[in-house]
Amino acid sequence: MIKLEERVTVARPIDECFTYVADFRSAAEWDVTAYKAKKLTPGPIRIGSEFEVRCKLPLGFIDLIYTVKEYDAPKRVSFDASGWLFDAVDTIEFVEEAASTKINYSAEFHFKAPYGALEKTLLPGMRRMGRAAVRSLGRALEDEFPTPNTKRSTSSADRFLWPGIAMFSKWGYTRGRKHWQPISASQRGKRVVVTGASSGLGLATAQALAARGAELILVMRNEKRAKTVVADLIAETGNQEIRYELADLALMGDVDALSSRLLWEGKPIDVLVNNAGALFNERRETSEGLEQSFALLLLSPWRLTRALYPLLKAAGESRVINVVSGGMYTQALNVEELQAKPEGYNGAIAYARCKRALTVVTEEWAEDWADDGIVVNAMHPGWADTPGVEDALPGFHTITKRILRSPEEGADTIVWLAAASEAAAVSGKLFLDREARTTHLLAKTRERPGQREQLLQFLEEFSIETAQAA
Repeated sequence: MIKLEERVTVARPIDECFTYVADFRSAAEWDVTAYKAKKLTPGPIRIGSEFEVRCKLPLGFIDLIYTVKEYDAPKRVSFDASGWLFDAVDTIEFVEEAASTKINYSAEFHFKAPYGALEKTLLPGMRRMGRAAVRSLGRALEDEFPTPNTKRSTSSADRFLWPGIAMFSKWGYTRGRKHWQPISASQRGKRVVVTGASSGLGLATAQALAARGAELILVMRNEKRAKTVVADLIAETGNQEIRYELADLALMGDVDALSSRLLWEGKPIDVLVNNAGALFNERRETSEGLEQSFALLLLSPWRLTRALYPLLKAAGESRVINVVSGGMYTQALNVEELQAKPEGYNGAIAYARCKRALTVVTEEWAEDWADDGIVVNAMHPGWADTPGVEDALPGFHTITKRILRSPEEGADTIVWLAAASEAAAVSGKLFLDREARTTHLLAKTRERPGQREQLLQFLEEFSIETAQAA
């Protein structure tokens, strides 16, 4: 048997430390040997909950199943671990000390035959591993990470176009995550609005933030689906602070009604995620006379965010996250074409033009609201395997299926922008895989003088009546 004991003290409340560590998916962020981790059992974390953790070996990997053996919140959590090389018991105790928490970590490793004979040889390395893991846990909980700079290799890839586009694939996510820092900031008490939360990126974002304890307001169109999503999230996380609001965000009447309800409540909003969207292969107009791509993808987030500005400002430190698309790189800002014309309509182009405009809006809001404590950023998820992509772009989905990201991988940067402490230090940027990226891969897409002002004036003065008269 090999036994390890390590200690670290961090300036964090005991309950935050316990919650972060007890969800052993966090091991992939702080355990130096853990490559990835996932929860296997449904429901809130409790005795009997299981996690699968893939750990690095000098040669290859080992998959370990961790089972919660003791769960005494917020004082103690213990795991039984089992794999082909060894069985182990990990115990983490938390002791409150003034404004800090002392964390006592102990582990017992029982190597299976014939590897038990190697215990003496392995002991020094195991001790180094234990010290490194606990030091890394301490850094994760201290949560003092700088905002990541854009890597030189990323900037070079963007300049040569195709390497930059290749990063939209699953490979880009895998490349990026090697350099990421932990996200240990608690979301308890944070009020988060997520639009388009019924599936895909929005649902993956809601799942991640619900597990972190955020109070969620999920905006969806279909009441039956909304009830199911909320019930599933509460059952999975135990977080009771989750509700839905019904709104068809392609209809400005619904957008205004949603805004009015939230303003009437008067509670500050800490995070607004403008995620709702769709790519329409056929041109249609809404019942209000608006071309549907323009209505849903641009006018809706503009109108909603501007309406909720008082609640965002009231939060003191709030964040707006606009979900855009890599497709915008193909289009320049063209205000006259934001409402796509019937002649030669192309759904992908209409989508890309609106996302380009929303990216410009992101930069303008970030500048205008800098003194109000409102951080505004855009992100694009890369190529993610979502129902929307499969339905709207079946050919693209078929060809690229093997290199598409999962919804969770696509949503990772949304979660980072919403939850990571260091993400609050930068505003007005476009992010992919937690890196600020160029907003133009092609010189021809850059705005001409006066176009930004034209866009803002157009949106500022826009009304349903003027659209119908156009």
